[in-house]
Amino acid sequence: MANRGPSYGLSREVQQKIDRQYDPELEQILVRWILAQCGGDVAQPAPGRDGFQQWLKDGTVLCRLINSLHPRGQGPVAKIQASTMAFKQMEQISQFLQAAERYGIAATDIFQTVDLWEGKNMACVQRTLMNLGSLAVAKGDGLFVGDPNWFPKKSQENRRVFSEDKLKEGQSVIGLQMGTNRGASQAGMTGYGMPRQIL
Repeated sequence: MANRGPSYGLSREVQQKIDRQYDPELEQILVRWILAQCGGDVAQPAPGRDGFQQWLKDGTVLCRLINSLHPRGQGPVAKIQASTMAFKQMEQISQFLQAAERYGIAATDIFQTVDLWEGKNMACVQRTLMNLGSLAVAKGDGLFVGDPNWFPKKSQENRRVFSEDKLKEGQSVIGLQMGTNRGASQAGMTGYGMPRQIL
């Protein structure tokens, strides 16, 4: 939250490594999806990492995005308002993060509020939004707007149900994963510690 000066030494190397993970192509995909998903009431951001961060920083775009993935009137964020106060902006970002976790994003895939607000780890913000888009496509509830090919396909459950007879039949079969001793013998073995005779 405070204005920090430039970092030096190891801190600078770590920050540069984090900054290199940011993907400009992914930024364009996410911007297209957010604009399509939220409709015409969201302005387009300036290109680049800083423009993307400033666009999302106050949390209003993120809250509109998560509300658009729910049926009309049932959005998880009830009150969305643009504010210049830092704590209000951070509060809206945290409301988005809580709603995203309830939507189905794993807690390990969610960025921290300061990652976005201070712009320290925008690659993590991109990964969270990418996971949100993939999950929205996978749900197939008709609320996703845009091209499903923008996001990697999430794996789906493929439950199998076997009858009792089939399960009993499988218990009598020894699979090759358990190993086999067929063809094994000790022919040609010498005792341990004995030198091998080479003729």
